[in-house]
Amino acid sequence: MAEVKLIATPRTEFGKGAARRTRRANRVPGVIYGHGADPKHVELDGHALMMALKTPNVLIHLDVQGGKGELVIPKAVQRDPLKGFLVHVDLLAVKKGEKVTVEVPVVTEGELAPGGNLLEHLLNALPVEAEATHIPESLTVSIEGLEAGHAIHASDIPLPRGCSLAVEPDTGVIQVVAAQTEAPAEEEAEEEAEEAPAAAPAPAAEG
Repeated sequence: MAEVKLIATPRTEFGKGAARRTRRANRVPGVIYGHGADPKHVELDGHALMMALKTPNVLIHLDVQGGKGELVIPKAVQRDPLKGFLVHVDLLAVKKGEKVTVEVPVVTEGELAPGGNLLEHLLNALPVEAEATHIPESLTVSIEGLEAGHAIHASDIPLPRGCSLAVEPDTGVIQVVAAQTEAPAEEEAEEEAEEAPAAAPAPAAEG
């Protein structure tokens, strides 16, 4: 799994006003929690954090100024719904060898059977339990030759060593849906014309 190093600064001001000032300085407010310890409020460089979060479940070696280093993974990320910039991040403190439950993106490989059928993702990420320092970046499953009506369940997806499912094995993840055939536009126009009521005759003019 990917590992990055980031520097964090303890936060001493709280509230909406303080958070806005932090974000105007291209910093992101965050909280470190876990292992029964009191939450630690920090702020991080916005660009560096944005780049780190491009990798799902990235392992972060966090150097907290004035304190000890922390090994963390992102657990909740808030973004501005319109502009997409980072608003807040929750970081979970972890230790080597510790098991954590995370959602890992599911990636498909191969081609469906001919026929123009569609692939529908019921889950884009699969919940698994894995060692905090060995979380897979993604899980790959083959869809080669699958036909309409075929489904892939959680138990069908190969997991790397040390990982186990955190959902029921029969949980649906992917299914192949039959392509819908559309009638040609001319045929639809003819059908509409046939179904339309006949126009009433115009009244005769009185002499």
